Amino acid sequence: MDKHSAARIKLLTSMCIWGSIGLFVRNIPLPSSVIANFRGIIGLLFLLLVMGLKHLRFQGEAIRRNALYLGLSGLMLGFNWILLFEAYRYTTIAAATLCYYLAPMIVVALSPFVFGESLNGRKLLCVLAALGGMVLVSGVLEGGLPDIGQVKGVLLGLAAAGLYAAIVICNKKLSGIGGTERTAIQLGISALVLLPYNLLTVQADFAALSGTALLLLLVVGVVHTGICYYLYFGCMEDLPSQTVAILAYVDPVVAVLLSALVLKEPMSGGMWLGALLIIGAAILLELPGRKRE
Repeated sequence: MDKHSAARIKLLTSMCIWGSIGLFVRNIPLPSSVIANFRGIIGLLFLLLVMGLKHLRFQGEAIRRNALYLGLSGLMLGFNWILLFEAYRYTTIAAATLCYYLAPMIVVALSPFVFGESLNGRKLLCVLAALGGMVLVSGVLEGGLPDIGQVKGVLLGLAAAGLYAAIVICNKKLSGIGGTERTAIQLGISALVLLPYNLLTVQADFAALSGTALLLLLVVGVVHTGICYYLYFGCMEDLPSQTVAILAYVDPVVAVLLSALVLKEPMSGGMWLGALLIIGAAILLELPGRKRE
């Protein structure tokens, strides 16, 4: 298997797992900033264990060379989680997912200017098809626009999308530093930034947490953070930003499907059509690249 195929598998695996995070976060009775802080700490500890087992070491020169983008991405990572988790609480998973996954559109739109990558008609058509699929999957056309009570959730989701796009751009700028090392540093920075904020401003009732809630928090930290970010950031250097952006739409498809199965949210014919549009756009974008390889 060549490195491009391996990178695609890593990306798709992380997206499928991330698609379930809304179900976990909704059932953890803690403030969003506290969940985000524990997510960073647990994910960091997990990756440090992986680095120890693989005999990996932090490379000081590479860290210094990439310090700016490492610092920015780590800073934005923690606040990105807070905004997304709050969006889940104020609106439906489908609506929050639709807002959040405008981020790949932002990356694709900026890629010709930031990365010098071409954006031809076929790629633009695929992006538009994926965005149209997202609208159908969210159920917005059938259920109407969010009411006044959901506006806050929509705005939080859009703000998270902006941070997500910026994180992707920062990680594409990194070079000469492995996926495990870069992810551990970013998680450490996010946890370090959020810790004083939580200690000084947030009150959380940890005594009221059940064993199930603690288990969910552990899964979010290890699986949805340590493992997924290792896979996600580890594939960045081997894939064009448009490919990363389009395949990222697998995450919301999984999220909406799980919402229908677990939360019993209805899945209409339009939603299923949206899922097919998203997957079809991803396949269409990838086929020419595979032929060339």
